Amino acid sequence: MKKILFLALCLIALSPLRLMAETIPATDSRITFVGRAMVQDDAYRFDFPSTYFRVAFTGKTLAMRVTDTKRNFYAVWLNSPTFAEPTHIVEVKGTDTIIDLITLADTKTSKLKEHQVVIQRRTEANCGTTTMHAFITDGKFLQAASLKERQIEFIGDSYTCGYGVDAPSRRDPFKDETENASRTYASIVSRYFNADYFTIAHSGRGITRNAGSGVPWEVMTDIYQYTLDRDSLSRWNVADADFRPAMTVIYLGTNDFSSYMMPDYNKFRKDYMRLLGYVKANYGDDHPVLCVASKSNEYQFTYIRNVVNNCGMKNVHYLGYCPSQHLSTDEDLGAGWHPNYNGQQKIAYSIIPYIATITGWGLQDMPVK
Repeated sequence: MKKILFLALCLIALSPLRLMAETIPATDSRITFVGRAMVQDDAYRFDFPSTYFRVAFTGKTLAMRVTDTKRNFYAVWLNSPTFAEPTHIVEVKGTDTIIDLITLADTKTSKLKEHQVVIQRRTEANCGTTTMHAFITDGKFLQAASLKERQIEFIGDSYTCGYGVDAPSRRDPFKDETENASRTYASIVSRYFNADYFTIAHSGRGITRNAGSGVPWEVMTDIYQYTLDRDSLSRWNVADADFRPAMTVIYLGTNDFSSYMMPDYNKFRKDYMRLLGYVKANYGDDHPVLCVASKSNEYQFTYIRNVVNNCGMKNVHYLGYCPSQHLSTDEDLGAGWHPNYNGQQKIAYSIIPYIATITGWGLQDMPVK
């Protein structure tokens, strides 16, 4: 009798979420995942920036069960577009932790209404690898919006990661909290075209050498082949993904010319051709690729333009972009002289017409934000 009474008291002490919860694995078909990931034990393991989930539910609470090897930040939007301010930001760290994402007022309307939530990773692989195990609600999970018809792939460096984009000024030191993949040119361009997107990007990496003196880590040409940023054994297999981009944007080269150094042209050309070859192998010879040269050295435009003009591949395009002439040092820069949101918008304005023409999507009656 005492045991039965003790059990009853324990049940009373449990929260309503735990008593009435519906729990589904992150890989459940009702969840829409956008990004590269390894699937293990019904969980997604990933580390590239901008990776995101769409979740639909009825009820007043939503939580996620998650593991992280270090410390990452995620934006959460409830029933709002991702160009708006997030409902809130959550910090993810520790092993097998439950993090509350949404807690609504306890009303009949909030319980019965269908809620649409987007959870997006803001930080890059330096901040660790995330494993998304499950989602939990006190209501019911519904089918989230599926992948959009339009999809874009971006390959890049710190500009594509959103390095320091939320810092108040260029004089502020970089902090992980100021990296924000949802406010980059890649996210802005994708929202403009109402497209899903994912990014394969890492700050400081280049085509043939990395920032500084050519740090002996993989360059983006190698990383593009991986599912996880630093795991050369995690080879990406496009056949395993539902994501099929209409085009790929390569925004690389600045780090190759950093520290007043210039890479050997023949090696640069060979590695750039290798990257183009990987993209074409994934999506076909006719798959369009836009190669953006972001001028940091007078030779960078020439290097990339020569590769594009002489690659012998179909549907490869060139865009020369000069941030020093387009971005204001007072208004458009965040931490470490990287573009803030204003600067990222200006980059998006430059890229949008090229994508509109290359894809045939045309210019849209959409805000660039």
